[in-house]
Amino acid sequence: MPSENYIIEIATSDFTTTQLAVEGGADRIELCANLAEGGTTPSYGQLKKCREAFTIPLYPIIRPRGGDFLYSAEEFEIMLTDVKKCKELICDGIVIGLLNADGSIDIPRTAALIETAYPLEFTFHRAFDRCRDPFEALEQLIEIGCERILTSGQQPAAPDGVELIAQLNKAADKRIIIMPGSGVRKENIKMLAEKTGCTEFHSSLRGKINSRMEFIHPGFVSSEESYFNNYIDPDEVRMLKEYLIH
Repeated sequence: MPSENYIIEIATSDFTTTQLAVEGGADRIELCANLAEGGTTPSYGQLKKCREAFTIPLYPIIRPRGGDFLYSAEEFEIMLTDVKKCKELICDGIVIGLLNADGSIDIPRTAALIETAYPLEFTFHRAFDRCRDPFEALEQLIEIGCERILTSGQQPAAPDGVELIAQLNKAADKRIIIMPGSGVRKENIKMLAEKTGCTEFHSSLRGKINSRMEFIHPGFVSSEESYFNNYIDPDEVRMLKEYLIH
């Protein structure tokens, strides 16, 4: 398959990691806060600065907290407000996932968010991997106008869920994009492409870099939150696509 048909989405956690992902040739950014919690909604200031600085497609995650994907009425109102702010900032899409207590997709509220977000594109994130019936969920998300599903095949990492991802992509039949994510690295991305037929891939490539602080308090020498910052190696982003096409 021609390389230009592949899309590499990178999940970033702040302005600096977004800048590094763009430098490495990412095709699209999923902008998050708190990636260690699976990603939560980035701040308005973060969104605004990234939108001003970068021209590539920008998809903020809309997730008011970490934890499960069963949201209260108040949390849903927060999500609606954040979606509207993303439209104001001319983001390209949003990333959301909602479940009911029984493990089904929360279709009414997901549909309301899609309608509110229009014309922004809509990715349903890995809440999908916690749903009880992925094939039923697939058809429901197609019906309400979702463009893309981010999935690891209902396993912690995409290489472990490759068989289900392939089945989902076949069932999707080009009606919706199936995008493997979680554990996607240069060493396995070509295998994932060959076994699933997918053409879009999601990776966070999360790393850490030493802080530039000169004073290191002796009581916090090994504290990640104090003296290590999030980092993405631009070369790792480049190599995702290189390993995919060679």
